[in-house]
Amino acid sequence: MPRSPLTPSRAGRPVVSLVPALVLAAASGPVIDAGFPDKNVWPLALVGAGIVLLTLIGRRIGTSFLVGFIAGLSFYLTHIFWATLYLGPIPWLALSVVESLFFAAGSVLITLAYRWIPRVWTSTAASFALLPVTVAALWTLREAIASVWPYGGFAWGRLSLSQSESPFAGLVSWLGLSGLSFVLVLIVAVTLQVLLSPKALTVTGLAVPVGLIASVLIVPTWSTQQFGGLTIAAVQGNGKAGYFDEREPGDILISQLEASKELVGKNVDLVVWPENGTDLDPTRDTNAAVALNLLSKSLGNVPILTGTITKRDGEYFNSSLLLHDGMVLDYYDKVHPVPFGEYVPDREFWEPFAPDLIGLIQRDYTPGTRDAVMDINGAIAGISICFDIVDDGLVRDTVDRGAQIIIAQTNNADFGQTDENQQQLAIARMRAIESGRALVNISTVGESQMIGPDGATISSIPSYEPGHLLETMPLMRGTTPAILLGAQIEFLICGFGLGTLVAAGTGARRPRRRS
Repeated sequence: MPRSPLTPSRAGRPVVSLVPALVLAAASGPVIDAGFPDKNVWPLALVGAGIVLLTLIGRRIGTSFLVGFIAGLSFYLTHIFWATLYLGPIPWLALSVVESLFFAAGSVLITLAYRWIPRVWTSTAASFALLPVTVAALWTLREAIASVWPYGGFAWGRLSLSQSESPFAGLVSWLGLSGLSFVLVLIVAVTLQVLLSPKALTVTGLAVPVGLIASVLIVPTWSTQQFGGLTIAAVQGNGKAGYFDEREPGDILISQLEASKELVGKNVDLVVWPENGTDLDPTRDTNAAVALNLLSKSLGNVPILTGTITKRDGEYFNSSLLLHDGMVLDYYDKVHPVPFGEYVPDREFWEPFAPDLIGLIQRDYTPGTRDAVMDINGAIAGISICFDIVDDGLVRDTVDRGAQIIIAQTNNADFGQTDENQQQLAIARMRAIESGRALVNISTVGESQMIGPDGATISSIPSYEPGHLLETMPLMRGTTPAILLGAQIEFLICGFGLGTLVAAGTGARRPRRRS
């Protein structure tokens, strides 16, 4: 029977010695990041992942943790550098370190898979199928845990999110974001196995990863069905919407009203403003309520969906209000306010470490408890406010509740000309494909886009320019496999990876009988 290229002796020593491994790990982060928007050289995300896997083979647990930590740190320091513009270097460093600890822990699991599986299962199938599948599943497991814990997790930077404009993007409609990450790492791990095996490094051997890639690329995006349309005007006011911007009360509202003037006389079913579209809460400020009602009347008495900060029973909420005829027809409160950005979890514990920084966040937004769907003249819209868009469960829930279109309201003003907006826009694009729903991504300062259910850009407004989008957006019905089974797919992948690792570890430690 053919032997695995990673025999016990080879798997027991590093493919790359420690110092070069640390250098490669440090280089892998910017390489992976270059696969994400705005650089958007998507193949580099796979190359970077391959570099990480290469440095982990044959390591001891301690050096694997170190190499993984350096790889994670180099990636997150690069990928979320935009965080420094809002709160400075300390939160950026702290978040990067926390995420890098997850990355390091996941790296240890991958190293153990490379060590144990070849000792227990030595066949070619184990080497070129079971081992790469397990490695990809363990990578996905690390992403899945970090996406939900602690404090709701930080799902930014998942490998799948680098592929919003790649040929692999359509696969997210079948497998969801975790499933796509799994497939990407599987391709990388299989390719690495072939390259590391002298006997497999042949035309026949190279056909394995090529065939895997080809089989994935021929899978079409799952199609949902259009049954109607909703003419939506999305307005980007380009006002002073940043946390530290110097402005007078009502400045953001005025900017949005000015940018909405061009809609007068046009046929519109719904006007959408972004998160914090009005800095004056129309439920508490009469002038804001009157201004919005007058805008609605001037457009033919159409409903307006706008973001604002509301206060109820002494608690603050980041809310989206559906306004019509001077009344709030429906509202949604942001389910996932950003920890250490919109609220401080365990404030008493963290404040002594950085009192000046924590003191900047003077009011804590309360997480919402209402569902994120609204009936707008018979059309069901799923609402997402900024960071909500990274929540797999929230997107599934909105579609389960009948959403026929997704409206993603955001405020990117705190991040200036950094690539944060492009990263978030890429997530929104993946959500459109995943759900099979058209999506309106509207920002205070841009870049705002209307996106089709296949992920294609229908129309856009450049960053830092006032303007509006006006399109009849398709209303879609039908459920993609990713929405129907996404959570189960993630659980199956992660469970398989962890279960296989435990089985391999048990077998590798079992004493062998002497003949």
